[in-house]
Amino acid sequence: MTTAIRYYTKFGHSAQMAEVVGQVVGAKPMTVDVPVSEPVDVLYLGTGVLFGRIHKEMEHYIRTLTPDKVKRVVCFGSCAIIPSPVPQMSKLLSSQGIAVDQRSFTCRGAMGPLHKGHPDKQDLDNLRKFIQTTI
Repeated sequence: MTTAIRYYTKFGHSAQMAEVVGQVVGAKPMTVDVPVSEPVDVLYLGTGVLFGRIHKEMEHYIRTLTPDKVKRVVCFGSCAIIPSPVPQMSKLLSSQGIAVDQRSFTCRGAMGPLHKGHPDKQDLDNLRKFIQTTI
């Protein structure tokens, strides 16, 4: 099974999370600046939220994906105010005809003093456990 990890990070939360994903699945996390050049069975895709929306860079990246390159996407992310970035990601991925795993992971991400310190060790441990269920 081929696996790839892509993420967009503004404050470093998604990068932290992508590193954990990489440790579990044995793949190198890369930013969304790097296209998926070879077909993959599973793409782990992560981002945060700014002003209630996923970042434009992530939206653009998702629009470059095709079902012949990506069989399935597992979404992960963090946010401070809205419940999760996953519904926005899933909607865009589905509109591209890409299968989105019903399982996803979201934790709190710090925004100034709000949720300070997140994602924390417990969040990352929970992510590690979650990713093990998706392999």
